[in-house]
Amino acid sequence: MLKKRFAVSVSVLALGIGLVPLQLRAQRSLTRMEQVGKAIFNDHSLSNPEGQACSSCHGKQVGFTGPNSRINRETAVYPGAVASRFGNRKPPAAAYAGDVPVLDYNPALSEWTGGLFWDGRATGWTLGDPLAEQALGPFLNPLEQNNPDAASVCQAVETAPYSALFETVWGPGAIDCVGDVQGTYERIGFSISAYEHSAEVNPYSSRYDAYLLGEVSLNAAETQGLQLFEGVAGCASCHSVTAAPSGGAPLFTDFSYANLGLPKNENNPFYTMPEEWNPDGAKWVDPGLGNTLRNLGYGVDVYETEWGKHRVPTLRNVDRRPGRGAFVKAFGHNGYFKSLAQLVHFYNTRDVPGAGWMGVPWPAAEIPQNVSNEIGDLGLTLQEEAALVAFLQTLSDGYTP
Repeated sequence: MLKKRFAVSVSVLALGIGLVPLQLRAQRSLTRMEQVGKAIFNDHSLSNPEGQACSSCHGKQVGFTGPNSRINRETAVYPGAVASRFGNRKPPAAAYAGDVPVLDYNPALSEWTGGLFWDGRATGWTLGDPLAEQALGPFLNPLEQNNPDAASVCQAVETAPYSALFETVWGPGAIDCVGDVQGTYERIGFSISAYEHSAEVNPYSSRYDAYLLGEVSLNAAETQGLQLFEGVAGCASCHSVTAAPSGGAPLFTDFSYANLGLPKNENNPFYTMPEEWNPDGAKWVDPGLGNTLRNLGYGVDVYETEWGKHRVPTLRNVDRRPGRGAFVKAFGHNGYFKSLAQLVHFYNTRDVPGAGWMGVPWPAAEIPQNVSNEIGDLGLTLQEEAALVAFLQTLSDGYTP
């Protein structure tokens, strides 16, 4: 009963964000539930050894994705609480994920939508909320926060400074590390989800949002970029510009999956992880949604058509960074690309013979099957590529009119 009741309430948290003037959004304060979630999100004691919080890999200053410029530049994949252990992908953005539906197949479109993590394995089938399920995943992942079990996470929350607030929100006895470990663990996940639904994580405060409100005009390059995005570049076919399911401003994703033919990230430290976590070693390739569906028990006729596909992310905050210039962000599920300009050029020229970046031809796709034919030879000029980048940069939160 707890799961169903809260799954309904968190969906309400996502409502009302819409087209609210930027100055009013800045005045919103967190609810007590959101405060609890924020405290857990930033708690560095919830790992083994202590030192890694959710925010270690999902930094607010960069749109709740990887906050370390050096790591983004060199590997894009972040170390876990045990510094010698690494996952296999760059951190996805935790912001603007509240509207992501549970994983489901749409026969009319012949595509899967919903679910979180890059491969959709936080399906939402258990808790009714993919965001809560994703929040709980890293705690028990030996390559991330490395806690031995849910009880240890429960016990750390029980002794945390915010434990009293947790029980105020959830009720007396809400932290029960003996008789109701699983229930307590789920409440932890739902608390994080509440924060990740909040206006602090999803402020809709970009230049583009100000443009939608009529508070500013886009300049010539940004206007051209938006026209290309919605038109001949075809970006909006996956990065939707329609209103979000909750009725708010566009999220720039249709929640689907695609294999864009990204090259292998040769600097991914996961290739050197012990056989316990990576039995394929340097031969490992990232099967994405296909592997999730295989693990869920679907037959080869289902999962093979999804092999190599990864979640279409929101483009909100895609280029948000602290300061200007020097900070490097990584792009793509494996962090292969190191600038928006490089990524847009790949979308435009992936299939053009001899094309590449900085004189180096594009490498072959890591997963050659199921590669999308919607990108690769868009015929855009370099000036049009630059216009697309200019538009994408209007999606960074924190704009002041």
